[in-house]
Amino acid sequence: MSLSIDDVKKVAQLARLAVTEQEAQTAHAQLSGIFGLIEEMRAVDTSGIEPMSHAQDVVQRLREDKVTEGNQREMFQQIAPQVESGLYLVPKVIE
Repeated sequence: MSLSIDDVKKVAQLARLAVTEQEAQTAHAQLSGIFGLIEEMRAVDTSGIEPMSHAQDVVQRLREDKVTEGNQREMFQQIAPQVESGLYLVPKVIE
């Protein structure tokens, strides 16, 4: 895909970015390099390769879903500055 300086300026204008001529030239060079890499990757024959989600065969080890800590709510609420009906009270920050 070929990209012109006008294309870069149009994209910058659509993105509401103010770009100088030098910035447009730099962006053009960088984007052209990226598009060149994409074209190189598209040129590789991948017709016999099965798609994969990860480069290695990895399996997530799962653990049993069980409670490992006791309920310490009462202990934490005893040291809280203000508690009402089991809820922590905090100062109002938005009026």
